[in-house]
Amino acid sequence: MSRVVKEFIEIKDFTTLDALIERLVELRRSVPDSAEAEVKLRGDDVFGRQLCVSYMRPQTSAEADCDARYASAYRESRERELQRLQEELGVVCRVPRASRRRLRIVA
Repeated sequence: MSRVVKEFIEIKDFTTLDALIERLVELRRSVPDSAEAEVKLRGDDVFGRQLCVSYMRPQTSAEADCDARYASAYRESRERELQRLQEELGVVCRVPRASRRRLRIVA
């Protein structure tokens, strides 16, 4: 299964317009062509402003391994929380399982 991850790059220190343009051109070269990068200005007058570039990229194998390692633990924690809430409220909720029967087409 191919998943995509949203990558964020923040550009905080830009003192001149030429330095900013140079940094953005360098960034554009490193981003894949199909990324559809977005640029946003974030921050405020108190803490300062920064440019934030975000784009979608394919998930790396290391990230996929990490997700697989923690997926079962996350699912178990959600099931425990659901069980706790059901006991607290006295309501039983069941997630419908996919039917294993085959459909018979009659024409």
